[in-house]
Amino acid sequence: MWELKMTQGNLAYQWKVQSIAIKLIVINVLVFLLINIGAFLFKTSAGSLMRWFVLPEGVVDFIVQPWSFLTYSFIHFDFFHLLFNMIWLHFFSRFVLNIFTPKRFLTVYLLGAIAGGLMYVLSYNVFPVFEDGLPSVLLGASASVTAIMVFIATHSPNTAFRLFNWTIKLWHIALFIFVYDLIRLPIGGNAGGMLAHFGGAVFGYIYARQLLKGNDIGVGFENLVDWFTNLFKPKKEKPFKTVHRNKKSTTTKRPPTVSAHQRKVDAILDKIGKSGYESLSKAEKDFLFKSGKDN
Repeated sequence: MWELKMTQGNLAYQWKVQSIAIKLIVINVLVFLLINIGAFLFKTSAGSLMRWFVLPEGVVDFIVQPWSFLTYSFIHFDFFHLLFNMIWLHFFSRFVLNIFTPKRFLTVYLLGAIAGGLMYVLSYNVFPVFEDGLPSVLLGASASVTAIMVFIATHSPNTAFRLFNWTIKLWHIALFIFVYDLIRLPIGGNAGGMLAHFGGAVFGYIYARQLLKGNDIGVGFENLVDWFTNLFKPKKEKPFKTVHRNKKSTTTKRPPTVSAHQRKVDAILDKIGKSGYESLSKAEKDFLFKSGKDN
């Protein structure tokens, strides 16, 4: 039992000290494992378990499950889909967390997911090119990762790192991936995913530009997240305060009674004041010395 408690304590401590990026990666991995293990145990497909958490294109469908604007960003199709998203998330998190707080990093991640989801839903319900296609759903953290990538590349574009013999700046990567997605949009077979990337990229760019101007457009969302998380925190009971009330009395307070010991000390001190210390007897000196030690 003691070893079990120690293990639980170590796990809780390790979770507490990890960065927000590592926590998001762990959550994404756990969700992926739970879905696939659950599909195996219940003899069903992973898609049937994911359908209530992925983002559908139909207006009626996403109205029924509005939470999917966030939950889809924690769902992945297969291992490699998860792997590459988490690699990019970890890579760009190092640059963001060197400058910004974990709360802002999480804000960019979640709002990037919402922006990507909105771009996906609007595009599939506005542009005629998607009218004759098969029903589709959106899943994966790509929009969130793209938002983080473009956010830091816009805020600190000249931040550089070494790759083999080349010096690469963040804006180089952001521009390359954006153009690459733009080229793949009509021919890649994953138009919904590319549109979600664009939504995340647009949000990351606008957020960073506004921050550089001194405007934090994410503060309202941060306050909403704080309010929501506080709903699940146990309320701390306020300690009772002891209130002392002064009772008025009409009687006159009596002076404290002076003890016999104190009267004797006072008498010896008076004698010293009149005749000096040498006038005291040995017994008086011993009594005064003992009294001083007791006090």
